[in-house]
Amino acid sequence: MATRNFNTNTTSRQSMAPSGGAVKARQLAQLQAQLARLSTNLADTENLLRMTSVQAESMRGLGSWHAGMLMAASKVLGEESVQQQQGN
Repeated sequence: MATRNFNTNTTSRQSMAPSGGAVKARQLAQLQAQLARLSTNLADTENLLRMTSVQAESMRGLGSWHAGMLMAASKVLGEESVQQQQGN
């Protein structure tokens, strides 16, 4: 099995690249911008979740109200149907 030497002359590669400090500063600036976007997106998500929670509670109340109306209408219509059948 042949072994590879990964520690080849790295100084020639570094001389072709921009200075290490400039690259690191650019990478840190990009990371800082990404972190700012992530923080903004997390805050937006938190607000959306809070609103969703409020809306879910409202939907629950609305569902209960509709269920009550349906039961009341069913009772009224059911009584009218029984009275009509007894009248005939």
